[in-house]
Amino acid sequence: MVSKELLEILVCPETRQPLTPAAPELLARLNAAIAAGQLTNRSGQAVKQKLTAGLVRQDGKVLYAIVDEIPLMLVDESIQLD
Repeated sequence: MVSKELLEILVCPETRQPLTPAAPELLARLNAAIAAGQLTNRSGQAVKQKLTAGLVRQDGKVLYAIVDEIPLMLVDESIQLD
């Protein structure tokens, strides 16, 4: 997981909103959609890798995946949450 110090300085690159760790329930729901081939990132590409962690924007509308303990902070690679 992301260190507390890093989490305090990370913000959404699009809106500058703070980020919080994704709840296990949200990750489970997104992983079910990935397994069903129904999840795409904001650039429209299918998400194929299972999510083990992520950061959710304060408004709850976007998730940035964490891969190998590194947050992927690219807007096009983020996942829109409904």
